[in-house]
Amino acid sequence: MPDSNSVGIVTPQYVHIDKPLKLKSSSVIGSYNLVYETYGSLNADHSNAVLVCHALSGNHHVAGIYEDKPKSTGWWDNMVGPGKPIDTDKFFVIGMNNLGGCHGSTGPASIDARTGKHYGANFPIITVEDWVETQAQLAEHLGIQQFAAVVGGSLGGMQALQWTLDYPDKVRHALVIAAAAKLTAQNIAF
Repeated sequence: MPDSNSVGIVTPQYVHIDKPLKLKSSSVIGSYNLVYETYGSLNADHSNAVLVCHALSGNHHVAGIYEDKPKSTGWWDNMVGPGKPIDTDKFFVIGMNNLGGCHGSTGPASIDARTGKHYGANFPIITVEDWVETQAQLAEHLGIQQFAAVVGGSLGGMQALQWTLDYPDKVRHALVIAAAAKLTAQNIAF
């Protein structure tokens, strides 16, 4: 059971983006699905949105629990919720599963519309820039012109940094935790 400051029971949401996505690898995905969760309420001028970007092993389930899985506490439940550091009484928080992930967004297990078969090992190479582009598409879908903050640790922190480069006018603050702007060979091997 979640603590008293939990966002409570949550349900993943899905959006289909029917717009070609040109990836940094020069490959194109014709359309794609994104899974995400939201916590808190979006204010009238949509200025209180916070995007939480997950690390390599994370997903969209940032906080709360699933009704049918009471032990499914979100990976950052201790940080996101009423009265917590990312306070859902003040902020509308979004967690999204990255493109290429295995938790509902289009990825290797998805059907490639061109072949009618699973992408599998043929799924295109995805970069941090590509993830940020899909996050920007989700923001557009939700009517968010600018994030109050983009937050992430490790690979999620790299996404927060990328937001400041690709969309400097669409993010007021970036909270980057345990991430680097440039990877060394040791980072890549790790």
